[in-house]
Amino acid sequence: MTIQRIRTVDGLAEPVGPFSHGVVADGLVFTSGQLPVDSNGAQPEAFEDQVQAAIDNLHRVLEAAGSGLDQVLSVRTFLTDPAQLEPYNRVYQRSFGEHPPVRTTVCATLWGASLEIDCIARVRDAADEPGGAR
Repeated sequence: MTIQRIRTVDGLAEPVGPFSHGVVADGLVFTSGQLPVDSNGAQPEAFEDQVQAAIDNLHRVLEAAGSGLDQVLSVRTFLTDPAQLEPYNRVYQRSFGEHPPVRTTVCATLWGASLEIDCIARVRDAADEPGGAR
């Protein structure tokens, strides 16, 4: 089995520790937790914008691995306040649509961030590409 480690991704800051943004193994993509920050470490003010920024970062990692949000099987999210759940759900549904992956959402204390999201997805194959066999 070949393992691909994705340490750098265009548009994302370097990981702040000894870990990769993503790992591809056996047709699956495992992402590290993505924070709502841009490549310069700036974070949007509004919580819904923060959720979108974290999901956008997740999307960047998935694309670098040959996957995408439409291939996500499982999402794990850490929020810092139960009141964040409703606005989180609004952005999540816009991002994952009518066929969302399984999900775990918990409240926890995080290091200077309001949320963190990671996921497991499958790598696209030729059948997933436009015009490919289904």
